[in-house]
Amino acid sequence: MTIETLSKQGRDQIHTGLAGIDTQRLKAIRNASLRACFARLEETRYRLEFVARVRGREYINDAAARSVNSTWYSLESTQGGIVWIADAPTVPTDYSRLVPVALRKVRMLLVLGGDSPSLRQAFVGKVPVIEACSSMADALQRAYRYEAEDVKVIFSPACDNGSSIDDEGEAFRHEVNEL
Repeated sequence: MTIETLSKQGRDQIHTGLAGIDTQRLKAIRNASLRACFARLEETRYRLEFVARVRGREYINDAAARSVNSTWYSLESTQGGIVWIADAPTVPTDYSRLVPVALRKVRMLLVLGGDSPSLRQAFVGKVPVIEACSSMADALQRAYRYEAEDVKVIFSPACDNGSSIDDEGEAFRHEVNEL
């Protein structure tokens, strides 16, 4: 199509046509980007990964959840009650976004690496049981002994304390398999 032919159609139709072309190009870009994003999600290790069912209780490895937002998604999308294993943060962290979901779902909070003032302050009086744990093995033993119906044990750190996602993810998987 030539410019002369386009000019005979009128200015409004030209702008409408160009806007339509731009819209189609944006849709193609967005769709391709979305497909690429979803394809990468399948490759993420330690993200809501089912590890085992022990004595009827599911153990879920979410070591890749290194932010409050990621942990919020994990807790929110998990059905039933939760025994949540979190890392003690190395810097004070604002956990206020997690309080509503914790009130509804978290029955026990196990804190790896010792007591955490910011975790304790955010959840005391909101989560029935909060305990500091010295290791992943200690946390999983406490979760195993916790007497409650219909709970899932989920390791979702909610902070980046400098340790490797692979190391923590493998430690969780190993200790669950030792139960």
